[in-house]
Amino acid sequence: MVLDNEQNKPHDALARILADDMDEVNTLIQKRMASKHAPRIPEVTAHLVNAGGKRLRPMLTLAAAHMCGYQGDHHIRLAATVEFIHTATLLHDDVVDESGQRRGRPTANLLWDNKSSVLVGDYLFSRSFQLMVETGSLRVLDVLANASATIAEGEVLQLTAAQDVNTTEETYLQVVRGKTAALFSAATQVGGIISTADEEICQALYDYGDALGIAFQIADDLLDVVGDAKSIGKNVGDDFRERKLTLPLIKAIAAGGEHDRVFWTRTIAKGDQGEGDLEHAINLMHTTGAIEATRTDALDWSNKAQQSLSLLPDSELKTILQGLAIYVVSRVS
Repeated sequence: MVLDNEQNKPHDALARILADDMDEVNTLIQKRMASKHAPRIPEVTAHLVNAGGKRLRPMLTLAAAHMCGYQGDHHIRLAATVEFIHTATLLHDDVVDESGQRRGRPTANLLWDNKSSVLVGDYLFSRSFQLMVETGSLRVLDVLANASATIAEGEVLQLTAAQDVNTTEETYLQVVRGKTAALFSAATQVGGIISTADEEICQALYDYGDALGIAFQIADDLLDVVGDAKSIGKNVGDDFRERKLTLPLIKAIAAGGEHDRVFWTRTIAKGDQGEGDLEHAINLMHTTGAIEATRTDALDWSNKAQQSLSLLPDSELKTILQGLAIYVVSRVS
């Protein structure tokens, strides 16, 4: 699939259109991450918030509100809320995963300690709920509270399924909906809710975020197998080395024979990996059809995301969001 330069980076197009709103969001984030009594809180938070992320999730909230004709200022609070939830989960994830680097910089838990990362993450979750309440919408509070619970549930489910070669695609999808898609779908849905859009529009926005998040994660899984190290920013095969049950691996295990299962049990379940195992694993993913099947799934979810927006009136933002759904799978299609 070839994208022209205008479509190549739709998140950049979003950033240009929403620049004024994002300035307000960033100002609010800086204000609300301050702490009068605990200066370590803004130190830790600023390290991650200012690390150069794309701010995609808050932009999705702003875009959804604009597409629904919203005229107030609560979308600014909700966009900041979404970013605080996202940042809190990153702080917690780095502790759980024992990560030493994020976005090319040392993680907060490495620069400070695990206790600081966990507690500052908790602080940001609390701040996010304060911002939700300020909108005066119980429906918004319900959606974002449910999303926060789903994210935590997905993290725990991933822990229990880790290195388990019997993990099914259904379990994988539950994990992805928790870790990735839950905040995407909540981010878009609350943009419609705060605009008092019709229920079918709010549902369409939820469906878009859900499908976009799933397509994004599946494509990321696939890039770990078929991508280029320079373009993906990490070594090919890192998921295999870390014994992660990604979709192409799950499909390969399910489609393979008993001899293949012995290999997967040794390398994934037991962690006994040696020279040539990565190459053999990638070969099995190809020969079982797992790579192509995973690519088909990614494209299907991308198409679902695009189609979800069909109920919304045509606009530049709608076109960009549909382009975003194409973009997230463009490197594997």
